[in-house]
Amino acid sequence: MTVIRHVFEAGDALFPTSNPAAPILIQGTNFPISGLAFDPTTTESVFFTFPAIGYGDTPQVKVEWYADTATSGGISFDIAVACITPNTDTQDIETKALSSHSNNIDTHLGTTGQRLHTFTIELFFQDSLAANDHVVLLLQRNTGDSFDDLTGDVIVTRAIFLYNEV
Repeated sequence: MTVIRHVFEAGDALFPTSNPAAPILIQGTNFPISGLAFDPTTTESVFFTFPAIGYGDTPQVKVEWYADTATSGGISFDIAVACITPNTDTQDIETKALSSHSNNIDTHLGTTGQRLHTFTIELFFQDSLAANDHVVLLLQRNTGDSFDDLTGDVIVTRAIFLYNEV
């Protein structure tokens, strides 16, 4: 079975009018790093859009991240989707609601502040996701989760939406 991957870099993000994650460009020692900075105390979010070409099943989002300054602690992120089937759904695209949120947590692996981590969030609430849908994906740091105690910003370098092809 083929796995389809939609890779989203920081420059692909769409920003809500309130509490967006901040786009950043860090000049590393040997190369620049782009990312989205999610605050430790305010629930911030971004959106990505894509066509669910060949969608089959088992959707999930892999999140690549690092801590801006912290060397320990946990993070909590939510995802949600809004799916519209072109030429079939009668829903107004400008007022379409998001699905319920799916969540997962990750823990900093210690001692190195800018160590790259990755974790996966299973998309449990799929909003009738079907092949060729227009999909809007929400990615949000859940600072209200008691597990999210990592101080400082979480920098998301990439989000990858994966699913099995039909």
